[in-house]
Amino acid sequence: MSGMETVVEEIIADVDAVLLFSTDQSTYDRFEGDERPTIVVGTDNAVGAEVYVPLPLEFAQTSARVRFGIEGAIDQGLLEEDDEVVGLTQSFSESRLDTAVRVRADEFTHSGVYDLFVNSRADSEVVRDVLEVAIELGRKGQKGKPVGALFVVGDAGKVMNKSRPLSYNPFEKSHVDVGDPIVNVMLKEFSRLDGAFVISDGGKIVSAYRYLEPGAEGVDIPKGLGARHMAGGAITRDTNAVAIVLSESDGMVRAFKAGSLVLELDPEEY
Repeated sequence: MSGMETVVEEIIADVDAVLLFSTDQSTYDRFEGDERPTIVVGTDNAVGAEVYVPLPLEFAQTSARVRFGIEGAIDQGLLEEDDEVVGLTQSFSESRLDTAVRVRADEFTHSGVYDLFVNSRADSEVVRDVLEVAIELGRKGQKGKPVGALFVVGDAGKVMNKSRPLSYNPFEKSHVDVGDPIVNVMLKEFSRLDGAFVISDGGKIVSAYRYLEPGAEGVDIPKGLGARHMAGGAITRDTNAVAIVLSESDGMVRAFKAGSLVLELDPEEY
């Protein structure tokens, strides 16, 4: 046994489960036969694992990846909060595992990131598509300049009732979906103007230029965030929507659900 294999064996000794972030069949076969449970976490179940947590995005940060895997495993009843787990993943290589993280499941404060994708009223693919639009817009801006944007996804009828138009709606009576690459170009163009985009559960763009009117009482957002974030948090408190906000000031993408901030990421890391 090589020195590295010895180190890995020591790290995973006595843990309650292994979170395996790998699509390599031989790697999965190596761990799947062990006594400890092996939970595969990935964007697809390429290895045909019986125990699997779907990963909606290729989270660049190891901590975000492991956090999502743990939250998903707990929500599916695959882990207990006091379980000791090891996450085996890639930090430097795209083809092989090179990083092992050993933590207790309760060392990560439950953020709701898994719930954002899997248990939202909107389809998880729609939430992912909108998040990817916000990330790309955050990286490139509008004609090289930083831009802010607010996307409200799901429960569109109720969201429309709690908002009013700021201008004409370019998507009125249209049947375009957020996953369409051509439509994404339109979203990026319209994002430079005020107001929120409203998107249905299935991804139909219902409206642009909406002024959200929910009250701000009871919404707890980090200090320094402005009206766009407050409106996004508040509308998710009063509806079953999720809100994805791109900040013009710091360039960060944040997601809100049920009035709380559940995801924060830097577009430059994706």
